[in-house]
Amino acid sequence: MRLHRLDLTAFGPFGATQSVDFDALSAAGLFLLHGPTGAGKTSVLDAVCYALYGTVPGARQSGQGGTLRSDHADPATRTEVRLELTVAGRRLEITRQPPWERPKRRGSGTTLDKAQTWLREYDAEGGAWKDLSRSHQEIGEEISQLLGMSREQFCQVVLLPQGDFARFLRADAQARGQLLGRLFDTQRFADVEKRLAERRKATEARVREGDSALLADAHRMQQEAGDAMELPELAPGEPGLAEAVLAAAAVARSTARERRTVAHCRLTAAESAQFTADRALADVRELARLQDRFAQARQRAARLEESAGEHRETQARMERARKAETVAPALELREDAEAGHRYAAAAEMRARALLPETFAGAGAAGLAGAARRAAEELGGLESARRAERRLADVVEERGRLDRQERADEDVLREAESWLADWDTTRAGLQSRVDAAQEAATRAEQLDVRREPARRRLAAARLRDELGRDTDEAQRTALASGTLALEAKEHWLRLKEQRLAGIAAELAARLITGEPCAVCGATEHPAPARKFAGHVDGEAEERAEAAHQRAEAQHARDERRLATAREALAAATAAAGDAPTSQLAAEADELEQEYARARRAASALHPAQEELRLAERERERRLADRQQAEVRTASRLTRRDGLDVELASLEEELTQARGSADSVAARAAQLERQVALLTDAADAARAAEDTARHLKEADARLADAAYRAGFETPQAAAAALLADTAYRLLQRRLDERQSEEAAVRAVLAESDTAEAARQAPADLDAAEGAATAAARTLRDAASARDRAERCCAELDRLSARATAAVRRLAPLREEYDRVARLAALTAGTSADNERRMRLESYVLAARLEQVAAAATVRLQRMSSGRYTLVHSDDRTGRGRSGLGLHVVDAWTGRERDTATLSGGETFFASLALALGLADVVTDEAGGIRLDTLFIDEGFGSLDDQALDEVLDVLDSLRERDRSVGIVSHVADLRRRVHAQLEVTKSRSGSALRLRGV
Repeated sequence: MRLHRLDLTAFGPFGATQSVDFDALSAAGLFLLHGPTGAGKTSVLDAVCYALYGTVPGARQSGQGGTLRSDHADPATRTEVRLELTVAGRRLEITRQPPWERPKRRGSGTTLDKAQTWLREYDAEGGAWKDLSRSHQEIGEEISQLLGMSREQFCQVVLLPQGDFARFLRADAQARGQLLGRLFDTQRFADVEKRLAERRKATEARVREGDSALLADAHRMQQEAGDAMELPELAPGEPGLAEAVLAAAAVARSTARERRTVAHCRLTAAESAQFTADRALADVRELARLQDRFAQARQRAARLEESAGEHRETQARMERARKAETVAPALELREDAEAGHRYAAAAEMRARALLPETFAGAGAAGLAGAARRAAEELGGLESARRAERRLADVVEERGRLDRQERADEDVLREAESWLADWDTTRAGLQSRVDAAQEAATRAEQLDVRREPARRRLAAARLRDELGRDTDEAQRTALASGTLALEAKEHWLRLKEQRLAGIAAELAARLITGEPCAVCGATEHPAPARKFAGHVDGEAEERAEAAHQRAEAQHARDERRLATAREALAAATAAAGDAPTSQLAAEADELEQEYARARRAASALHPAQEELRLAERERERRLADRQQAEVRTASRLTRRDGLDVELASLEEELTQARGSADSVAARAAQLERQVALLTDAADAARAAEDTARHLKEADARLADAAYRAGFETPQAAAAALLADTAYRLLQRRLDERQSEEAAVRAVLAESDTAEAARQAPADLDAAEGAATAAARTLRDAASARDRAERCCAELDRLSARATAAVRRLAPLREEYDRVARLAALTAGTSADNERRMRLESYVLAARLEQVAAAATVRLQRMSSGRYTLVHSDDRTGRGRSGLGLHVVDAWTGRERDTATLSGGETFFASLALALGLADVVTDEAGGIRLDTLFIDEGFGSLDDQALDEVLDVLDSLRERDRSVGIVSHVADLRRRVHAQLEVTKSRSGSALRLRGV
């Protein structure tokens, strides 16, 4: 992969469009990307990564579409990154635009444009670019396939973040494995481990589930068999469980069959005894029934004799009720006539009470004639009613004209008064608008100065805080350095003491007759003895571990101090040398002045609105005055016509009203009189008719009672019975007749009389014998059924257990095989001596390749002193496979990479990064990486070390690579001629090529 050109627009700190000609820089082989802190050196690398993958490296990727956009860019300019490169023999151009919240083309506010991506390829034959795709997903898959690397691999291989590899050198096996796993994509091996572990758990669960089901069946068999079966004391998954369960089941089945045969014999004997007892009980019950039947019949006959008199009275009463039934229709007719007469008489009284006293003695005909005369007088008032309604309308209209006249006079008076002050009012409002407009202009000017003042104040406060943090970090680093030196001296002192007494430690392991591990002799005449204060290996290891922890803590404190100093320098550059209190006072004064201007400017809109409303009010007042004058002129003519019509109507109505207040009142009086007279006439006629009907009903009732044999109608009414009483008496007569017939039938039965002559039946003794026989039969049947169920259930459960054992056999074999493989890949198996997981084993092989590739460059950088080696040794109780040591040729000793100094750490980190880039590139299919970037880390090197590193980087050109160094070290500007300089200003950063 070779980069050709990069174009940035509104990206990061670059407000305007910037271009980078990588072809010109690559011609020199080695080029420098430099600039002041915060200018945007890293943003150039972010833009390359964003163009390829749509995201930026590391934690900065959360800023997609947000912080990627430059704060210095014009609001109408869209953020865009365009990268031209050659990969896999194809020249491509990638253009990406993140989401953009741009101003609306119409109106105020903003609208969101979606992200856009273009991919083009240069056609060498046609000499033009052709479009390939505009799909984010398609372009992402195409670039990933061509590069053969994920974004994380690209950032580690092409951008070479030196700080990450410094951490990689000092990291433990777990952290080192996580980084290598991301770079070499060993997730598939971890997935194999996980899959085997899951399969082992699943198979184990199935085996345990099968054993649990087998034990459950065994427990159910034991419940059925009782004391005839003993279960083995084995847990699910233990060997021999299936055989023990099947053997116990066979014994239980044999015992159950024997018990079933005994239960069958007992049941046969119980059935015979039950039959005999039931037959004897049936005979005794029949005798007792007949004797009881005869006794009850005698008792019923005695009760009938006692109630004979009451029966004769009931028969007589029923006879009188049947005669009274013939008089009932006449009684009902007379009651209806009497009720109708009472209702009509009451209605006549109510109607006559509403009439004047002059009609008190009038009959129905007289009342009807008076009603006709009043109706004729009411018809003659219709014309007067219409005149009265017209008079009310004329009076209402005359009053409405008077009210309009008074309202128009008020309108004219108010309009003249308001218009007289118009010129003064308009001048005052216009002056308020002008003053608010001037305040708004002043507020806009002050607003431009607020944000720079706030940023400078924030930077000053951050500068003060970082100064305190830097002092604290320096004190912490000095303290941890002292502790590290003391821990190292303690460890070396214990090591020397142990070496002095190592002979005694070896002698403690000698056994008489066995060869010595040092000299091979089988006799040990004078073994060394431990002296007082002897140091063993465990104490030395503890001291060494304490030394390593102290060194690691000191390294972390040094890194925190360097970070704090760098942040302090950046904050000081942004804030300047002015005190924070002075900047705060200036910012507060600016804010107060801006607030005053804003408060004054806030009155602009109300003042403009008030002026507009006042002008509209003037126009309305003028229109109201003109309309009032027109209405006044037309109102005079209409008032004269209404006065003439009012006089004519009043004369007509005076004649029609008479003594009433109005024509309507007179008409209401006549309407009420007509209604009352008509109702009274109808009520009088109804009362006369009902009186005649009542007299006729009394005559018919007397005649019907005489023919039925009653002396008076009242006697006939008293003999009548209600339907319920009649049915009750009839039912009593029928029941007595049925009872007499039944008693006679029972007393005439021969077998009943014969049974009455015998001795009383002993029913309790017969029932007790039958109950005992039935209980014995039930117990025998229950025992037989239990034996049958026990045999059947044991046969069923035994068959199911046998089938389960057959099914579990291959599953157990599979579990044993999977468990061995899972333990082997997880590093927990006894066969895995180094306890290496499968993924760690693969990563160890990759780390060994990386160490070999890194050693070639590390030896050259360190003048042949240092060599990186991979180690499979276990650390403490952890697992092995990802150890990384450095061999010092000057001392011939191998030590941990965490013991390297700052400059030595940079050597090893850079060599490791370059070696890893070679290995990852080879694994990606041999894709050429013609452009590399190395980010920072050169400030810790002296002149000689810097020359050696530059020689190594310059040698990368042998593989036709161009290397870009990202650094602000001033010495590099003299040594590297091809440069890409980043400058910053208030309007944003800019890029400039030098030495090309």
